[in-house]
Amino acid sequence: MTVDMSGKIVMVTGATAGIGLQTAKDIAKMNAKVVIVGRNPQKTEGVVADIKRETGNQNVEYLLADLSSLADMRQLADDYKAKYDRLDVLVNNVGAMMTTRQETVDGLEMTFALNHLGYFLPTLLLLDVIKSSAPARIVNVSSSLHSNGEIDFDNIELKQGYGSFKAYNATKLMNVLFTNELARRLEGSNVTVNALHPGLVASNFAVTNNKNPLNRIMRMGLNLFAISLEEGAKTSVYLATSPAVEGVTGKYFEKSAEKRASESSHNEADAKRLWQLSEEITGLTVSV
Repeated sequence: MTVDMSGKIVMVTGATAGIGLQTAKDIAKMNAKVVIVGRNPQKTEGVVADIKRETGNQNVEYLLADLSSLADMRQLADDYKAKYDRLDVLVNNVGAMMTTRQETVDGLEMTFALNHLGYFLPTLLLLDVIKSSAPARIVNVSSSLHSNGEIDFDNIELKQGYGSFKAYNATKLMNVLFTNELARRLEGSNVTVNALHPGLVASNFAVTNNKNPLNRIMRMGLNLFAISLEEGAKTSVYLATSPAVEGVTGKYFEKSAEKRASESSHNEADAKRLWQLSEEITGLTVSV
């Protein structure tokens, strides 16, 4: 079913490549105003031009931010509010897997900062404009690997025992915990928030930010069994646009169908603890 998103504004983070870019394209084809977020000015501007050309939708714009930087996340929210007065759909898609432990400009572990705080902080900073646009939606791209995730709250940045999958899986669990806690806090607001697994998608994910040749070989091998970008973006687009999920919130989806997420993702105590810790790290307290 083709959905007409005319009059809606949709922001997609991590939208200069991979399923984020495909998601932005597919939603642009539905006549929404699409705002993509990228960190490289030249690349992001080029992507916007490509989306306009491929979709015929000229209402595609961009904002710049490095979503591993707390200052950039705050600036992104300020820039958005200065330019737009509504946000109907926020698709949190930015993410990375780092082969070795790296730190951000704020001294935070990169995977944690980008994959979790890169959802948590922008969402809460934009929540006032999202709520004022209700009915509105928040879509968080997670992964089935969240079921393998474990969060050590005393070592959340993995200063000891870092591993790339250990860090990534933990942040994907954080995405679902954040989704569930935010949905509880937004009950009655007419703003829905859901998480999803896009599938194993053929892309350069986990390669772009990693120079290890073994990592590239692994990615090439995985891509032999992977689905297309078009298939990988379908669940994100479904949750962002489909009338079938209007009012549905606090759920986890795979292949555009609701699925029971891992038991650990339903731990309310962990979700609340993660929320509190995230507030402390970002210095943000928002009444939700």
